[in-house]
Order: sequence, then C-alpha cells, then structure tokens
Amino acid sequence: MAIKRTSKRKNSIKKKKTNRNKWLNLIKKWTLRLVVGFFGITITWVLLLTFINPPLTYLQVKRAFERKAVGKEWKIDKKWLDYDGLSDNLKRAAIAGEDAYFISHNGFDTKAIRKAFERNQTGKSLRGGSTISQQVAKNVFLWPQRSWLRKGLEAYFTVLIEAFWSKKRILEVYLNVIEMGQGVYGAEAATHYYFHKSAKSLTRKESALIIAILPSPQKWDAKRPSAYVNRRANSIVRYMNYYSIPE
Repeated sequence: MAIKRTSKRKNSIKKKKTNRNKWLNLIKKWTLRLVVGFFGITITWVLLLTFINPPLTYLQVKRAFERKAVGKEWKIDKKWLDYDGLSDNLKRAAIAGEDAYFISHNGFDTKAIRKAFERNQTGKSLRGGSTISQQVAKNVFLWPQRSWLRKGLEAYFTVLIEAFWSKKRILEVYLNVIEMGQGVYGAEAATHYYFHKSAKSLTRKESALIIAILPSPQKWDAKRPSAYVNRRANSIVRYMNYYSIPE
C-alpha cells in the first residue's frame, strides 16, 4: 500500500511539473509573439511614414475634442508643404530655436537633457531637453501626457526615425505636424493664419516668431507677440546664420 501511495504521489508531482512546463512554454510563446509583433508593427509604421505623410496625430484630435468640450468649433487646420516648398528661413529658425545640434546628433542632445534634468531637480519650472527628432516621435506616434512609459516609447521611436528617415524627412514632418496655434498645425496653416501668405515666402523675423511661440502655441501669438516672444524671436534671428539645414 505504501508503494502505491508513493507511486501516486510521484505521478501527481510529475503531472504538476508537466502542467507548469506547459504554462511556461505557452507564456514564453505568446511573449515572443507579442515582442516580435510589436517590433514588426512599429518598424513597418515608421517605414511607411518615410513615404506617406501622417494624416492625423493624437494631439490634433485631442485638441479638437477639447475645443468642442468648451463650446468652440471643431478645428484641425493643416496643409502639408513638402520640404523644398518650406522657406529656408523657417528651417534655420527651427534649428536655431529648438535644436542647435539637429544636423549632427543621433536623435538625442545629451547636454540639453542633462541641463533640463538639473533645472528640474532644483524645483524650477519644468523644462524638457527634447530634440526635433524626439518631438516628431512624440507628436506623430504617441500622446502628449508625460509618463515614464511615454518617454521610453519616445526614445524607441526616436531611434527608429533616426535610423530609417533622413534629416530632411524628420524636419519636414516636424514643420508640418507641430502645433503652432489654437487648432493650427504645421507651417503652411500657421503662416496663413498669422501672416496671410504661404510658408514658402516667410521672412527671417516671421519664421523666428512662429518658432518662438512653440513652447506654448495655445497661449502665445506670432502675429501679436508679447515682449518675451519678441525677444526670443530676435534672439533666434541673430543665430539663424550659424546653422546649416539638411540638403
């Protein structure tokens, strides 16, 4: 009888181990599928947008719903303008005002990130160290709310677009999707909104004014700039000649 009980106990333990191994194998298999699927989908997405212009972004739709919620009209004012159609003044202003090392970095400006971290640690107003590439990753592929998950995905998509897109494409997408006013997205729509003309013919000061409002485009106005915005625009104009643009 003791032999039978021992045998049953061994069989029971063996069965539990077999079941546990089955579950572990199943978990491993689905984890592998999810990981492969994630990389496959995201890389394909980035590759497609090398040639296809992003139709909408999460932020554009979110802002439109926010407008409706407070009784304003639904508004997503945007018009795509290819890289060669955008004013060189605007391209230089964007680099001078937003990302001085855009041409040379690999997507991340470590000095700016370190300075932003040190400033934020002192308790001063929060300030990011995001490059143009990081802003494109956030605006095109992700959502605006800050979190460690979003920052991690932002870094991942930044690596992808730096690997698969040219600097010209990154700057082109940036200048066409970035929020530049209330319900206004991209340089062409912003230039018509503020200056009643095309982004093809922006002057140096007009370009600098548009870039100067980017930290807070819902609050600031390029056509009626505050003293701070005007000073920032003048500073951008002074430095524009020091920066080259992607050719």
